[in-house]
This record gives sequence, C-alpha cells and structure tokens, in this order.
Amino acid sequence: MGLRVLKVLKPFMAALPEIEAPDRKVVFNYRLVYTIVALVGYLVMTQVPLYGIQSSDASDPLYSVRVLTAAKRGTLMELGVLPILTSGMIMQFLASTNTIHVDYSLKEDRALFCGAQKLFAIGIAFTQASLLVFTGLYGDANQLGAVKCGLLVLQIGLSSVVTLLFDEILQKGYGIGSGINLFVAANIAQTIFWNILSLSTVATVRGNEYEGALISLFQLVMSRSDKSRALKDAFYRTDLPNFMSVVATVLVFSLVAYLQGFRIELPVKSNRLRSQQAKYPIKLLYTSSMPVMLQSAMFANILFVSQILYVYFGNNFLVRVLGVWEPLIETNQLFATGGVAYYLSPPRGVIDAITSPFHTFVYTSIVIITCAFLSKIWMEISGSSTRDVAKQLKDQQLTISGFRDVSMHRELKRVIPIAASFGGAVLAIISVLGDIFGAIGTGAGVLMCVNIIFQYFEMFVQEQMEGNMTLESMMAGSQ
Repeated sequence: MGLRVLKVLKPFMAALPEIEAPDRKVVFNYRLVYTIVALVGYLVMTQVPLYGIQSSDASDPLYSVRVLTAAKRGTLMELGVLPILTSGMIMQFLASTNTIHVDYSLKEDRALFCGAQKLFAIGIAFTQASLLVFTGLYGDANQLGAVKCGLLVLQIGLSSVVTLLFDEILQKGYGIGSGINLFVAANIAQTIFWNILSLSTVATVRGNEYEGALISLFQLVMSRSDKSRALKDAFYRTDLPNFMSVVATVLVFSLVAYLQGFRIELPVKSNRLRSQQAKYPIKLLYTSSMPVMLQSAMFANILFVSQILYVYFGNNFLVRVLGVWEPLIETNQLFATGGVAYYLSPPRGVIDAITSPFHTFVYTSIVIITCAFLSKIWMEISGSSTRDVAKQLKDQQLTISGFRDVSMHRELKRVIPIAASFGGAVLAIISVLGDIFGAIGTGAGVLMCVNIIFQYFEMFVQEQMEGNMTLESMMAGSQ
C-alpha cells in the first residue's frame, strides 16, 4: 500500500495558481489562437534578458541540454521546461511504483496528483534558480549582493511558473497539444534554422565566415580559389556549424519520419456488426519521443548536480566518482572527463567516438536500456498499456479477430510491451548516432522535433474529421 502523502499536501493546493478547465469544448479556431499566443509568449521570454547579470563567463551547467529543454541562457527561459519535466518524471515514477498511492478513478486523487506535480515543479524551479545564482553563473554572489541575487532567483522562478501555466492552458483544453512539446519543438526548430541559414558573420582563424552552415558553404566555394580547401572547411570546420551537421540532421529527420509509418495492424471486429472488420494500428514508436525526453531530463539533472558539486568540492572522492569536469581549450565551459557524468555524456563527434570506444559503448548501452525501460514505464502510466487498450476495445464492443474477450488481453500483451520497449531502443540508437555525427540540435532534439510535428499533424487531422466517431460507428457507417 503506497503512502497517502497527497492528503498532506492538500492545504498547499489552494495557494497554487490554477487554470480552470472549460465547461464545454473550445472550438478549434479559438484553440489555435490560444496555442499561438502561448508560443509567442514563450518566444518573447527567450528574448528578454535577466536583470542583474554581472558576468556570463562561468561554465553553464545546462549547456548540453538547453536545446532539449527549451531553455536559453541569460533570459527568462533560463530553465525552460526542465522543472516541469523533472517534476512529472519523479511523480509518475513514485505513483507507478506505488510509493505514493493515487486512485485515478477518483476525481479528488487526480486533482491532488496534478496539484502535487505543479507544487513540486515550482519548488524545483526555485531550487535550481538558487543553485545557478549562488554558484556564480551570473557573477560572484558576494559582488552581486543580496538584492540582485534575490531578483535573479525571483525572475527565473516566476518565469518557470508562467511556463507551467502556459502548458496548463493548452493541456486543459484551451489550446492544442502540450505546452512542453510545443516549446521544445519550437526551440529545436529555431536552433536548426539558425545554424543552417544564419547570416551573422564570425571572425575565425580562416577569416570572416557566415555562421549558417549552408550560407557558409556557398560563401566559401564562391570566394576562394582553392575549391577543395573551401569544401573541406565548409564540411568539417569545428568552431562553427558545418555542412556535415546539416547532412546528419537531414538523415535523422528523414529516418524518424520514415519510421513513423512502421506499425502492426491487428484485425478487429464488432461484436454487434460481425460482418464488419477494421484494423487497430500499433505503431513501432508506440510511446513517441517521451522516453527520450524523460531520459534527457534525467541525465540533465544528474549532470547539473555533478558539475556544481565538482566546482565547489572537486577534491572529494564521492564527488569525483559522480563526475570529473575539465574545460576545453580556450573556453570556460566545463565538460565531463571522468566519473558517472562522463558516461552519461555523448561522444563529442566521430573522432571522439572512435578514439574512446569504451565510453561510446557504455554511453550507448546506458541510453538504449534507459529509453527502453522508460518507454515501458510510460506505457503503463499514460493510459496506453495492454489493459487500457483491451478495456477501450471492449467498451466499443470490439474484439481481435480470432480471440475471445478473455484472451484479447493476452494477445495485446504479446505485442504492445515489445513495441514500446523496442521503439524506445530504436529512438535511443538514432539519438546516439545523431549526436556522434553532429546533428544540429543533437540527435535527441531532431527526433523529438519530428515526433512532435507528427503528433500535431495527427491532432489537426483529427480536429478536421466530422464528429468524434468511434471505430465501431465508422465500421457501421461503411455499410
């Protein structure tokens, strides 16, 4: 029996900001407006700088995951959606392991669970904001003073609350989809677009070059007499986005889009209309990009804590076991070079993957196992488990052809868990390969963007369908 700790948190729920659910379904055009407003609000916050920053020279603990968490350094979106993801991941894990008891059939329990997630997310946001401020990300805390430190924490924390409310507006039915997915996809798409087509010029040892990889390719080929050298610089330059990264990004994008069509179709029939049959699709990517998103949030928090601990307690044995961090040449940014954090960090390119095969193997194995496990866990807690699907089919008076109601669950159990775990592992492999070959926005970022785009496409198609017809009524209508 899990602990009924949600009851203890009930008095705090009244103080939380909350969006009331609409009393009836919001029409599609209004939902589209709410979604666009939330997106514009997010984009504005990524451009508003934090007040009180004294210095930006310190190493960024969130450097490797900013693209995946819709975060932008030095702005109101300093933490992005990381507190929301972290809170959701922890609370769902506690509920799935029955550490805390949640009866989803009770409205009160569902409300308490959602409120606890929100409360936990706000607590995480202010905690992470305090760690960033008082560990010197924006300058020495003693020189900043108590007022500026407090203002920085307040700005970051309240911005995370606003982000939480944007997500709640969309998820309560006023908008389309999820705010988390929307902001992550927008940030990744913006990063890819900028790194490919940016017209900003940067001074390098080779001279002034465009930042955008595609623009730079044309500039170097047209302006240099040595075409082979120009192509080599455009394809393999290491200090700016190169064209090989563009190729890797396109390949990852295309591969994930191609895998969207892989599915197993189970024949189903109606108990009342026995002459009619249809197909129930079970996609290879059964849990979409959620396992990769959760895995990224999990690793981000571990790396975040490890780097902060190493900066202040670098000589401690346990801290060094968790992670050893060193700066790259000519930069203050720290990267993991030892400990657990090193094996939770991807190889920094093809050469690094080849010269450090043990690191590559261990990292790849950890990511694959983690994503497969999280995919199976998410299947169980998201309402898409074998039991949930069997109940859905039974409620619609449908059965799998050749199976009775009592054996339908067994047949689904033979297919769905394998699809969930295998799909998570496939996405993990694509993510790792994308990181190794330098995909813009990271391999995980590109595949998350593709999956989110497909989710929104499916939602738009569903909204355009006439009525909300069940599978059985669609079968009946085809007579």
